[in-house]
Amino acid sequence: METAGPEGTAEFVRFQSPVRHERGHFPGVFVLVNGLAREGKLTPEQERFRRANNDWYDAAYPTPSKVDPTVYDPELTPGAVAWFKSTATHLIERVPGYLEILDAHGVECRMLRSSDPGRVVYEDEFQVVVVPYGG
Repeated sequence: METAGPEGTAEFVRFQSPVRHERGHFPGVFVLVNGLAREGKLTPEQERFRRANNDWYDAAYPTPSKVDPTVYDPELTPGAVAWFKSTATHLIERVPGYLEILDAHGVECRMLRSSDPGRVVYEDEFQVVVVPYGG
């Protein structure tokens, strides 16, 4: 896991691949782990972790696309991605388990920090969804 950006000023945290996927943006930690699950690559223990923690996250904070179905619309918000607010420590604390799964499968994931990750198109108390500056 790599960190980019100054630690002291970051208001937002994101875990993402350093490699763009076919849609042109960098997939986040949940997309990466869920992709491994869809491909049938997770061990039974990893799948239990993924399912239990995905369910926990679903209950712990809003899903932006359920609040605003247009938030990830490629025409309206091209390349939109979610960032945790750094104050959402209870959400960020569970990410290392996902990172361990990715590491076990040789999938790189980096932690990024930013005080201004892009144009905000959605915000709640735990996260923002932004359209990154410069694509």
